[in-house]
Amino acid sequence: MRLVSQSTKPETIETSGDTMRVGLVGVGKMGTPIGLHMLGAGYQVTMYDIRPGQLRAPLNAGAIAADSAREVAGQSDVVFTSLPGPQEIRAVSRGAQGLLAGLAPGKAWFDLSTSSPTLARELHSEYAARGVQMLDAPVSGGPYGAESGKLSIWVGGDRATYENHLPLLQTIGDEVSHIGEVGSASIAKLVHNCAGFVMYASLAEVFSMGIKAGLEADVLWETVRKGLNGRRPLFDCLARNFMPSQYDDADFTLAHAEKDCRLALELAAEQSVPMRLADLAHRELTSAIDRGWSARDARASMLLQLERAGIDPLAVTAERIAEILAD
Repeated sequence: MRLVSQSTKPETIETSGDTMRVGLVGVGKMGTPIGLHMLGAGYQVTMYDIRPGQLRAPLNAGAIAADSAREVAGQSDVVFTSLPGPQEIRAVSRGAQGLLAGLAPGKAWFDLSTSSPTLARELHSEYAARGVQMLDAPVSGGPYGAESGKLSIWVGGDRATYENHLPLLQTIGDEVSHIGEVGSASIAKLVHNCAGFVMYASLAEVFSMGIKAGLEADVLWETVRKGLNGRRPLFDCLARNFMPSQYDDADFTLAHAEKDCRLALELAAEQSVPMRLADLAHRELTSAIDRGWSARDARASMLLQLERAGIDPLAVTAERIAEILAD
């Protein structure tokens, strides 16, 4: 499966000679600017939120208020939801006042929320039985991205429905991609977000070590962001070793990595700084060395997690890696 990304913004699409009618349920920090961008692009937008006060700015910009998710669905050709999570999605999607009660066959629902891929597949089946396409379409960029229109939108679901609504999607995001089947976009979003949370926890840990050892926080930050890890996008580090499973031409050996991690842990111990994540990373490195991999690249320790997950070593081709990095 190739990720298909489009960033050029075409004109507003039409439905049966009239401007497409759009519905939006969930008008918070993300939903408000998303709705305003749709209005600014000339779409008719009907909105609903359990907090009516959230609609003030969109109503001033020309939005139409609804009293329920069902009413939004009944007045729209396509509906978007921007909600906190699975509980809220279930609440607006089902029941007498839910989306399913108002969406007629041939209409579509894009869920912009970060949610469960299992729930997305479940709802897709329910809605498909009524002739409605449900697509998971989580966004990345936060409130600033929503306000500026610089959102990444990853879509899983029916490809034709995605393409039919691409101009609308491109009014709210500058990087819009079709990922695959329904649920696949939610998987990608959870990988993306969880990676960030783990990274933040690890940065808090190592920075607490450096600060307590005597460096000023601003000096430490200014210094380390100029190193290798600070100079490249986070996920690009996977290109050289992890994706193609090339660990024998080492840029930095496991033996050296174990030594550096051990020295950091020793410094932390001297400063009485707990290092739970670094200790776990050190155990991964030593486990990989115990396999006889000390001369392999330090990232060979990542093979241990693939093995635990029951996944064979990856084999992404050099051509595919170059294609992704060039995008």
